[in-house]
Amino acid sequence: MKKDIHPDYHAVVFRDISADFSFLTRSTATSTKTIEWTDGNTYPVVDIDVSSASHPFYTGNARVVDTAGRVEKFRRRYSQAGGQNS
Repeated sequence: MKKDIHPDYHAVVFRDISADFSFLTRSTATSTKTIEWTDGNTYPVVDIDVSSASHPFYTGNARVVDTAGRVEKFRRRYSQAGGQNS
């Protein structure tokens, strides 16, 4: 295996901002933000929108996660009565 071609693999905290859930794992992801973990060490933290704590498949709760307005855009586009595309 060639040296110095692979990204740095290190400990990272992933934080689900919608469910107030965090977990420590190893990853190549980087971040400028840091967090002090329960073991007293400081790790880079990556904020994510969906994790197993907030995903409807794992929680059994149906909810819409819309970070870019896609649902509203769809509703505006196709909410016209009568339907022009018959």
